[in-house]
Amino acid sequence: MFGIGISELLVILVIALIVLGPKRLPEVAQALGKALGELRKATSGVTDELRNAQIMLEQEARATSKPKPPELNTAPPPAAAPPEADAAAAGSTESTPTGAQAQAAESPATEPHGPPRTT
Repeated sequence: MFGIGISELLVILVIALIVLGPKRLPEVAQALGKALGELRKATSGVTDELRNAQIMLEQEARATSKPKPPELNTAPPPAAAPPEADAAAAGSTESTPTGAQAQAAESPATEPHGPPRTT
C-alpha cells in the first residue's frame, strides 16, 4: 500500500492499541477507513477528468496535424503585356527615347543664353 510490509503494519497496530486503548481503537479505525474511501473517490474523479482532458487534447492534435487538401488557385491569370514590351523583349532595333531626349525633341531649339537682346 504505502511501502509498508506486514511486520511494520503489526508494529503500528500494537502502538495504536497501546496509545488509544481497546475501546477507542475500533472507532478511530472506522473513521480512518471512511476518510481513506473519500480520498479514493476524490482522486478517482480527478484522474478521470485528467484522462478525458488528455484524450480531447490528443484528438485535437490529430485533427490539426492532418494535411489539408490543396486549395484551387482562384487568382486571375496575369494580364497580357503591351505590344511595346513584346517588341523590346523580341530585340527590336528601334529604341525609345529617354526622358531628356524626348524633351529635346519636343522643345524648339534655343540658344543656351536665351534670345538675343536688342538695344
